[in-house]
Amino acid sequence: MRTTVTLDPDVEALLRQAMRERSLSFKEALNAAVRAGLGPAGVPGRPQRRYRIKPVHMGFDPTFRWDKALALAGELEDDAIARKLEQRK
Repeated sequence: MRTTVTLDPDVEALLRQAMRERSLSFKEALNAAVRAGLGPAGVPGRPQRRYRIKPVHMGFDPTFRWDKALALAGELEDDAIARKLEQRK
């Protein structure tokens, strides 16, 4: 398909750099960049790395409800304010 595309100057510079480094034509560099950004397989020839989360035990009580952490923080703050007010009496 033939179309007209307006590129920002920084994008054009990146494409020109890719052309020089990989000995590609403008069309090849542009197609590779679009495939890398939009395609599910990414850049041809580059293996996809899976993102993995490595769980780490942080030594916390497993019964603590993290979904209630903000409520607990609010209660602790309220208790601290109440103690300060009691000390002023």
